[in-house]
Amino acid sequence: MSKRLKLVSIGCASGFGRGVLADVLGSPEFDEFDTELVLVDLDPVGLARMLKFGERLKEHFGSKVKLSATTDRLQALPGANYVITSVAIKRYPLWEQDFRVPMAFGFKHCLGENGGPGAVFHALRNYQLMVPIAEDMEQLCPEALLLNFTNPESRILMAVSKLTRINSVGLCHGMMGGRGGISRILGRPLEELDIVAGGLNHFFWVTAIRDKASGEDLYPVFREKMADPDCPAMPPLVRKMVEVFGCYTYPSDDHIGEYLSFATDFTGQLWHYGQEWRPVPLTPPEPEPSDLEACASGAKPVDEHLARKSGELAIPIVLGIEQDLGNWECAVNVPNTEGYVANLDRDGVVEVPAVMDAQGVHPQVIGAIPEGLAAFCNLQIAIQKLLVEAYREKSRRLLLQTLLLDPVVDSAPRAEQLLDYMLILQKDYLPEFH
Repeated sequence: MSKRLKLVSIGCASGFGRGVLADVLGSPEFDEFDTELVLVDLDPVGLARMLKFGERLKEHFGSKVKLSATTDRLQALPGANYVITSVAIKRYPLWEQDFRVPMAFGFKHCLGENGGPGAVFHALRNYQLMVPIAEDMEQLCPEALLLNFTNPESRILMAVSKLTRINSVGLCHGMMGGRGGISRILGRPLEELDIVAGGLNHFFWVTAIRDKASGEDLYPVFREKMADPDCPAMPPLVRKMVEVFGCYTYPSDDHIGEYLSFATDFTGQLWHYGQEWRPVPLTPPEPEPSDLEACASGAKPVDEHLARKSGELAIPIVLGIEQDLGNWECAVNVPNTEGYVANLDRDGVVEVPAVMDAQGVHPQVIGAIPEGLAAFCNLQIAIQKLLVEAYREKSRRLLLQTLLLDPVVDSAPRAEQLLDYMLILQKDYLPEFH
């Protein structure tokens, strides 16, 4: 009799839902198990659309996976082996406030998602979503592995690991982007390269680049190539960090810039998701249904684009464990309990490679990162720890400490004004602090 395997995807109507469906239904390995995939979302319209799309994908692939959907996670979680989360509430309107309000109080931050003062409020809103999910898992599927995509990734994993007993791993494709950037800069196929990297989510550092066959150190060649003004995958802030600190990082200035006081010198202060990046047409076009919506309704066939694998790591991790594959994956976010990054706080959540087998997820020890970079990272870990304590105790004082530790916050009075303003502005989405 086949082993029963239950996966629950919470927040499946988000941008990650299509990929989860394609990764599961497009993997014939799941037919070796008695596999069930339960879709969960609070949006009944989006949930119904994803279920219809999933049924079409299932037919396309000839998958035997059982599909179902519910708006109530308490119905979905009992007996789950894996829970995949990608949740948010009013994502873009609240994100816009996270970015623009700190700027209005004079704090020149970058992006406002995972670091900087805006990320404090982003994290608190998503603690309100993610911590109750993990608490429900403690009651209904305590042995399940939580695979999280919800941002701010390291802050969410910190809260789940400190406030619940759930085994959790955070996932992000940033490291894949960084590895791809190295491949493009060197003009070498990725499979020929041995790359060692680790640090924090969106703030990791490549400490070694070697030829996989010969062991030759390729960092000198890499640094020589990156000096070319037309070098690909080397935007201005990334270039400056390599010049000064010697290590390559995620090829996106806005992401690493969230953790740095000087980022806006290189990124500017425009918000890439705002109206300032889009002209206002005289006659707006009528909105058209997405390809996924058209496919779910039967108006469009399943094509290669809709059926493509996501490239995300959740399902490779599940299969690595269930099939005892010993597969290596380039990045997981986990507590640094064993000193996977030697000179980062053991209480921190780090992003490092890992191997998957029947015993679970095994993060790899990558050693120390350069001391200056470790100092940047350890400051962020201290901020994250304080934020979790502020949430646990509902302490406004600790929340203010969290803001004042941030590198871009340069005024205590304005930080306090920002805090009070945001707690009122987003009161429907944030916990109450005293």
